[in-house]
Amino acid sequence: MNHIPVLLDEVLKMLNPMDGDKIIDATFGYGGHTEAILKASKCFVTAIDRDPTVKSRANDLKRVYGERFSFVPGKFADIIATLNGQYDKVLFDFGVSSMQLDVAERGFSFSKDGTLDMRMSCEGISAYEVINTYSETDLAEIIYNYGNEVHSRKIAKAIIESRNNNKIETTLQLHEIITSVFGYSKKHRKHSDIDVATKTFQAIRIYVNDELREIDTALHNLTKILNGNAIIATITFHALEDRIVKYWASSNAHFKPIVDGVITASAEEIKRNPRSRSAKLRGFIFNNTKL
Repeated sequence: MNHIPVLLDEVLKMLNPMDGDKIIDATFGYGGHTEAILKASKCFVTAIDRDPTVKSRANDLKRVYGERFSFVPGKFADIIATLNGQYDKVLFDFGVSSMQLDVAERGFSFSKDGTLDMRMSCEGISAYEVINTYSETDLAEIIYNYGNEVHSRKIAKAIIESRNNNKIETTLQLHEIITSVFGYSKKHRKHSDIDVATKTFQAIRIYVNDELREIDTALHNLTKILNGNAIIATITFHALEDRIVKYWASSNAHFKPIVDGVITASAEEIKRNPRSRSAKLRGFIFNNTKL
């Protein structure tokens, strides 16, 4: 697995793990951030992830770090709402993990031909069901609301027309349909480094996994589990995620920014790990004196 944790040095500097700290990694993935945090000090990390395929990786870390590491399967919003105890630091990395992107069968990426799935938890409604059963109006609304795609109606219409002939089963089939709306192929794209299908794939994935509600719910439950002066670090990858984080922070007097604005990846990191290009790191300190 070619996994490179995004903004790793910056995350470690922001969280500053200390011996005895109780830390939550709410988005475990392949565990790159978790492992680095555990190496940085004699702290304790509770990792959360809804993806059942990460369990073997969690077991590997458990064998190495013993009682200092624990893994809780499930959605981070649900788990945070039920956690006991007070925590000193929390990390959210809201991006799709390498384990999901790099496995064609998961259907997250159009760079590989795979089944239209996109379910982080491997259960519930899939992208295949959305694409092949939802109405044209519903598809257009999903693509516009979760992808900020101005051509959402044209894309939804093209999807309906295509599935009237045959079911849309793979990521490359869907990619081809979306690309046809724009009237040119990926290799002839001249004015953007971002594939024309990116926003639609993002929108379907967010909808299938109810990602925005997860983020909002988890952030608003944090006050119940944090020690005073706890640190919260968030990594977002698109405007919808970042908007939720900014609104939560600005509307809650108990959380103060650690730095002005956002921390982004260096040119060197982007070259080494292109997926870090859109990553934005924000940090906040929790003040519970008014609670």
